[in-house]
Amino acid sequence: MLRKGRILGLSILATLILQSGCTLVAVGTVGTAATVSANDRRTVGTQIDDKTTQSRVRSAINDIAGIKDDAAVSVDVYNGQVLLTGQAPTQAMITAVESASKSIPNVVKVHNQIRLAAPIPASSTMNDVWLSSKIKTIMIADNDVPLFKLDIVVEDSEVFIMGLLTKTEAAAAVEAARNVEGVTKVIRVMELVNEN
Repeated sequence: MLRKGRILGLSILATLILQSGCTLVAVGTVGTAATVSANDRRTVGTQIDDKTTQSRVRSAINDIAGIKDDAAVSVDVYNGQVLLTGQAPTQAMITAVESASKSIPNVVKVHNQIRLAAPIPASSTMNDVWLSSKIKTIMIADNDVPLFKLDIVVEDSEVFIMGLLTKTEAAAAVEAARNVEGVTKVIRVMELVNEN
């Protein structure tokens, strides 16, 4: 009976991790969030700054005419690095989104990966969620990939890896993502740190 309970508990935890869009999984306990936060190479202050910056960038982008109706833009922030993904119908709109992002305090660099295209359909978005789950499943089983030290963003089958990683960890993460069926491209949006 204890074994079944342990397996069930691990299954629930794995499911929550895989369904999360980011590596910080708030499962309703402060302990879990604190554990994940403690494994992050960013300071707690930087983690808070990143969340604040992300909200400010989203707000600035939403103020651009036509964005809400004609484009689909996502914002992720890790250590001051802003990753913009999605689709927009004009180059002028893509440029405006990048400019708005750069104007926000604490933004160190903007990685503009917005594609000139119509927003992807819901079926492609669901496929991205599935790909993200598959990638995280592989990474959680790989001792060379520090899953809780990075963020995985999947947009239209392209994978973006963010984080503060050693060269070895970065190579392992890229290799893990690259070998998932359905992934069309893996893009590094990470900063390298010294090996321990």
